[in-house]
Amino acid sequence: MKGHEGPGAAAPGHDGGLATEPAREPSAGAGLDPDDWSEFRALAHRMVDDVIEGMRTVRDRPVWQSVPADVLARLREAVPETAIGLDAAYDEFLRDIIRYPRGNTHPRFWGWVNGSGAPAGVLADFLASAMNPSVGGFENAATLVEEQVLDWLKAMLGYERCWSAVLTSGCSMSNLVALAVARSARAPVDIRRLGVAAAPRPLLAYASTEAHSSVQKAIELLGLGTEALRLIPVDRSFRLDVAALERAIASDRRAGGQPIVVIGNAGTVNTGAIDDLDRLADVCTSEGLWLHVDGAFGALAWLCPELRPQLRGLQRADSLAFDLHKWMYLPYDVGCVFVRDADAHRRTFSTTPTYLSGMRAGPASYGSSFADLGIELTRRFRALKVWMALKAHGVAGFERSIRDNVRQAARLASRIEASADLELAAPVALNVVCFRFVGEGGTAEELDRLNREVLVRLQTSGVAMPSHSVIGGSFVIRVAITNHRSRDDDFDALVVDVCRLGRELQTAYSQQP
Repeated sequence: MKGHEGPGAAAPGHDGGLATEPAREPSAGAGLDPDDWSEFRALAHRMVDDVIEGMRTVRDRPVWQSVPADVLARLREAVPETAIGLDAAYDEFLRDIIRYPRGNTHPRFWGWVNGSGAPAGVLADFLASAMNPSVGGFENAATLVEEQVLDWLKAMLGYERCWSAVLTSGCSMSNLVALAVARSARAPVDIRRLGVAAAPRPLLAYASTEAHSSVQKAIELLGLGTEALRLIPVDRSFRLDVAALERAIASDRRAGGQPIVVIGNAGTVNTGAIDDLDRLADVCTSEGLWLHVDGAFGALAWLCPELRPQLRGLQRADSLAFDLHKWMYLPYDVGCVFVRDADAHRRTFSTTPTYLSGMRAGPASYGSSFADLGIELTRRFRALKVWMALKAHGVAGFERSIRDNVRQAARLASRIEASADLELAAPVALNVVCFRFVGEGGTAEELDRLNREVLVRLQTSGVAMPSHSVIGGSFVIRVAITNHRSRDDDFDALVVDVCRLGRELQTAYSQQP
């Protein structure tokens, strides 16, 4: 058997040579390890070659296409009882799965703030799966890599190293973790022991009407209830109205409520707006409240010095949630949460059953435990793709891509404002552009119908994948640029296609009886 020495190479035999086994005929499904490692290696190389070629030529394919009926039927078949072999399974993957992606690796995908998947991260995920550690704690390289990555991220965003931090599956989980700590730290009773019902007054949280849906989910899961989340109106720039927040807090205190946390936005999902974090920090300091910042993608704008004034006050928060699979372009999934009060963070989640208790020596003697900083005990090796991508490209590489996306958003907004057929629906703070086709005008209902159809045709044609939102009661086309593959001519083509489709549809509608 030919092969290179290294991880996974055959172990030396007692005679100093390589241990060998009698050759066997491959038999699909006979075991979970391959019967023939040479065949497995050849298939693995084929997979790598196919994936790399797919990334290289992604621009040549549609952004998205609907899954045909025959493929849908096969993907709903019952569980296979007998084996077909890995090579046959891969052939089915090529036929039925990889052809019909979500589309976010494509240069013209700008929907729902999905990242584009940097190749360095793709390879790192393969290596992480090969190592297959459960990164809950104990001494091993995966734990050390996550600790190093967290220190790097704190330095990149201007946070002190003493802050507690942990990687998560994404900002939804990061928001839940941070708000759980806020609830325990600011509640007047021991929440872990007595529960929320023991609080003498209702515990209240505050966020803008533009807050992400994960904030509401977290508040509900933490037992506070939807009615405990006070949604504060926003100003013309879609930023939380701080004066309205102060009035709401004062009113709730008079009514016997217990305000505990304010959630600020560093890049709202609808428009990319950034709340006045400095003023929110002032309010929270004077009121004794916890300030949590949902910085899902916007927090990473801090990497660009010229964008930092918009994020002033970011480091004054008590906790920060953000994603690395959005504006650091890494493959799903990887998010992060920072918490200023490390003791409060650990107290909220720490549990040590006997089988996880420390030892005098060996792996269990290592004091770090990520399992004590969140919900998950079993955790995949997410940190490796962050580590490898930063080693490969440096912080400067990500700074350049983020800066380019912000420039592309501003350029697209300028094209929209210069067009007689298009209308910008919201200010462009970072990388999200909301607009609509207006053309010759029409009623609100007619323009909503028209823009819905324009968007559907863009998406189903495979030409581009913006998403949608509702701004000021109007349906809008939404372009969220967290794509390192996008070029200026992609956005120029988007403007041309929207105008063309809008005019064609407006003409067709006018001719209808």
